[in-house]
Amino acid sequence: MVGCGGYLPERIVTNAELAARLQTSDEWIAQRTGIRQRHVAAPGELTSDLAFHAATRALDRAGLKGSDIDLIVLATATPDNTFPATATKVQARLGMTQGCAFDVQAVCSGFIYALATADNFIRNGQARRALVIGAETFSRILDWEDRTTCVLFGDGAGALVLSAQRDEGGGAEERGLLSTHLHSDGSHYDILYVDGGPSSTGTCGFLRMQGKEVFRHAVHRLAEVVDEALAASRLPATSLDWLVPHQANRRIIDSMGRKLGLPPEKVVITIDRHANTSAASVPLALAEAVGDGRIRPGQLVLMEAMGGGLTWGAALARW
Repeated sequence: MVGCGGYLPERIVTNAELAARLQTSDEWIAQRTGIRQRHVAAPGELTSDLAFHAATRALDRAGLKGSDIDLIVLATATPDNTFPATATKVQARLGMTQGCAFDVQAVCSGFIYALATADNFIRNGQARRALVIGAETFSRILDWEDRTTCVLFGDGAGALVLSAQRDEGGGAEERGLLSTHLHSDGSHYDILYVDGGPSSTGTCGFLRMQGKEVFRHAVHRLAEVVDEALAASRLPATSLDWLVPHQANRRIIDSMGRKLGLPPEKVVITIDRHANTSAASVPLALAEAVGDGRIRPGQLVLMEAMGGGLTWGAALARW
């Protein structure tokens, strides 16, 4: 992990702005979710634009150019087009002419899925340097008359550069990604989904969610996968320096922090300013905490997320 970066659209939509046209209030939204505002892409500003800006910042911080990358894995549920992959548009803009670029779709867990995919490419010798991106324009799939969903989401992108390193024998102080853990359960498909698509309705559709059910599954599944990640590396929760969680709901985030015995200042929180940016959520939070110096070399960082599918996963890394 040699560089990360984030990008947020310029326009900010506050809770007060939503309350002016919906039957809700800043207090109601903030108390239940922790959200105060969200960024919304401008007309004509695409997921590929957000991804490109985040990728450029990550590459700059890694001291690399697009031509140095041989793999792009872009996580998104809101691609520019049905096809081709949004990753290929980013590839072209970055001047990357070798290797391959493709999208993965696991909604809010997408970045963890993309990270695991890129990590396995590198471990198997199929890539040397990878750019992992989470980018979303969820504002395009929201029903802005549905106060139970439209207040929850925002737009943004985050990116992380992975580079192969020589195995120095592993052990507790091994640097980089230590392990990744992915899961899904399609039997709960209908508690978080978009009611449209090319082969079903021929239209994009809107996001639909059973909030209480999603919350219940999130608390249970995230606890399981966090335990799995720590057990795989034979590390106790007390060894963690940082939790970088998916920014879906402040109550879920606080619950995970308490489970791990982490003080609040060791849990990266961006939900108040970013809302839920789906696949962009974890890399945006990571980029912020690395950028402001909170996350430092040698520290142990746990990332986790759950999304529609249902999908969930975790990644443990030593920065």
